[in-house]
Amino acid sequence: MRPVWRVADVRAAEAGLMGTLPEGTLMQRAAAGLARRAALLLAERGGLYGGRALLLVGSGDNGGDALYAGERLARRGVAVTALLLTPGRAHAAGLAALRAAGGRLVDRPVGPVDVVLDGIVGIGGSGGLRTNADEVVQRLGELHGRDGRRATVLAVDVPSGVAVDTGHVPLAASGRPTAVRADVTVTFGALKPALVVGPAAVLAGHVELVDIGLRPWLRGTPALRVTEWSDLVDWWPRLGPASEKYTRGVVGVATGSAVYPGAAVLSVGGALAGPTGMVRYAGGARAEVLHQHPSVIATGRVAEAGRVQAWVCGSGLGTGEDAAAELRAVLAAPVPVVLDADALTLLVDGSLADRLRGRDAPIVVTPHDREFSRLCGEEPGADRVGAALRLAAWMNAVVLLKGDRTVIATPDGRAYVNPTGTSALATGGTGDVLAGLLGSLLAAGLAPERAAAAAAYLHGLAGREAARGGPVTAPDVATALRPVIARLG
Repeated sequence: MRPVWRVADVRAAEAGLMGTLPEGTLMQRAAAGLARRAALLLAERGGLYGGRALLLVGSGDNGGDALYAGERLARRGVAVTALLLTPGRAHAAGLAALRAAGGRLVDRPVGPVDVVLDGIVGIGGSGGLRTNADEVVQRLGELHGRDGRRATVLAVDVPSGVAVDTGHVPLAASGRPTAVRADVTVTFGALKPALVVGPAAVLAGHVELVDIGLRPWLRGTPALRVTEWSDLVDWWPRLGPASEKYTRGVVGVATGSAVYPGAAVLSVGGALAGPTGMVRYAGGARAEVLHQHPSVIATGRVAEAGRVQAWVCGSGLGTGEDAAAELRAVLAAPVPVVLDADALTLLVDGSLADRLRGRDAPIVVTPHDREFSRLCGEEPGADRVGAALRLAAWMNAVVLLKGDRTVIATPDGRAYVNPTGTSALATGGTGDVLAGLLGSLLAAGLAPERAAAAAAYLHGLAGREAARGGPVTAPDVATALRPVIARLG
């Protein structure tokens, strides 16, 4: 997993490292990495010599990084112009270096421009862009390069205007973000939360991490971690010569109803794609489940299902007394459980709080934002990671807060973010597939936070895979899980 660090931790690490280096070394390392990436972008758009780059320069070190990168580009034949957003407060040495290399100052963005370097505000910024900077940023879409294409925007460390520690993006009265929308972000030394979570992550575009020697100086606990494919490869249960259906794990699925049989079919489909050896279904959609999945053992009630290593409960279950009785039966089982959809609605009135507190086995809850609001009485808000952590501590459960960048939070304060999300999954029933896959991973023996992280990662990849064939439906996602999981070897 890739660690993600808060601003205070990055600042402390920078201070420690700078104390061991000649003055200006760290900025030159950052500028070198930034210039290298800008040069690659220019090479893709007709070459460096004669290429045109615009620097948007704020005060402080972020603007200094951009100025020194501009100097390096100018010495390689790029026509570099700089627009100072805070005249008189620009990094003096960086500005002098740019001018000495042939760079020019301008008072407004003027095309053609191939690449724009956003050095307005770095990790010390807050509250969105100021009016003058916001006006300039809103005009970037009008800039085009030598090839006629829109100018490529390259953010320095983070897109200017985002809330770095939370990924929040302030909005103007019109509803548009008051922040830079980058095509590429070059970040220095460590990933920051705004690059991987919340609406800011979308504005960051492709993120490239440049090593400036900061890693040994980063202390304490990361703000969160980003799941990687290599993690899933390490965690995935492997079959051996003695493996059989029971040793692989049995997952119970208490979902669906006569009214919502599709939820049962989809959640069972997600479970069957996972690593367990058997699925037991309990509910009012037995006929539909067996028609679609004849290998499943189906009964009418949780009490009749037999032994399982984990339960999935909620999708399409309903919210009446019969559904509540099934949820109570699931919670009474001494095995990990996944609570989704209607199961979460049944928790809202607090009548099952004692059953939650009395459990020794793990619980994973999978709310989307509206379900989170019903559980907590408020929306996740600007800090989605903090919100998920608070709910996890309150419920003593692992929380999988669904969204474009799904957050997984544990009761003891650890958080993870999924990088594979896609808007293609914003369609009915895909959450049912996710819940089934998650239950299968729990039954196979994965720790709850690993099961949640792995399920979200694979679910996102399956959504992307399904989207290649056109508009996505939940059955498409369930089908796509199998080839995606097959890549794990």
